[in-house]
Amino acid sequence: MISCFRMVHEGQISLQSFLLGLGILSYFLVTCGLWSPRLGVAEEWLQDHPWVYCSCFFASVNAVLALAFRGKSWQIAVRGCFLGTACGLGVMVSVLCSSSYHVFGWYMVVLTLFHYSEYITTAIGNPATLSLDSYLLNHSVAYGLAAVASWVEFFIERHFLPEMKTLWYLSTFGILVCLWGEIIRKAAMLTAKTNFNHIVQTERQKDHELVTWGAYSMFRHPSYVGWFWWSIGTQLILVNPICTIAYALASWSFFYERIYFEELTLLKFFGEKYLDYQKKVGTGLPFIRGYQYVRRVRQESE
Repeated sequence: MISCFRMVHEGQISLQSFLLGLGILSYFLVTCGLWSPRLGVAEEWLQDHPWVYCSCFFASVNAVLALAFRGKSWQIAVRGCFLGTACGLGVMVSVLCSSSYHVFGWYMVVLTLFHYSEYITTAIGNPATLSLDSYLLNHSVAYGLAAVASWVEFFIERHFLPEMKTLWYLSTFGILVCLWGEIIRKAAMLTAKTNFNHIVQTERQKDHELVTWGAYSMFRHPSYVGWFWWSIGTQLILVNPICTIAYALASWSFFYERIYFEELTLLKFFGEKYLDYQKKVGTGLPFIRGYQYVRRVRQESE
């Protein structure tokens, strides 16, 4: 088994399970022709039925996980394995399916890596808050509906305008936008460490300090900046014009309200220290200034 440097036991289980799920890519090894004539007929059959191999593989690895783990460890493992398998399937879709489906495979890889990296980054940076929710697979109903909406748009447009889904330059740009967003968000999580939490805190913890260095020296809310651009990038990958606009507007609206509320609590926690920080560093999101305490005081005095 893999030993992980400075990672809690739950993180190790997750990483091992993710890599196990990623083993679905063994399909390419099995069907590459190196095993002929021993597996000649089977190889030819599998080349024509790749999804049968995937189904058997997924069932087999889940059986292994059921035997190897129990309770919470099994729940961690099965989610990690699911994400690893889905990531591998994304690679297979981008290689084996017709060209108009390739970008959906790219999207699958980007989506699964985002959710998996949320968990593993929390395991490294702030293990005390690590839970099954750290995968963000059950983020919210709105998030799930938004994902489904993007899939529906993709397949409808792909059906009527398949050539539209082969605008590689746009999808490649979307990958770069997602990568930029991921780098900012994960840098924020690792910089803040124990000060980072997926849930806005309304009570200050004893060890909670104001982080103003690293990614936070560029943006007041780098994790939100990263997520904002990542979400838009996913729709650029899929070449979804409707959802690209919808995601941008929905994300902006969500972060506008969230930042306003969060900065109210941060001002309560840190007072003048946070006011000084606000003056020096912007939120990082377009047309979002956050809670403007000083301006309100001036208006009241007038």
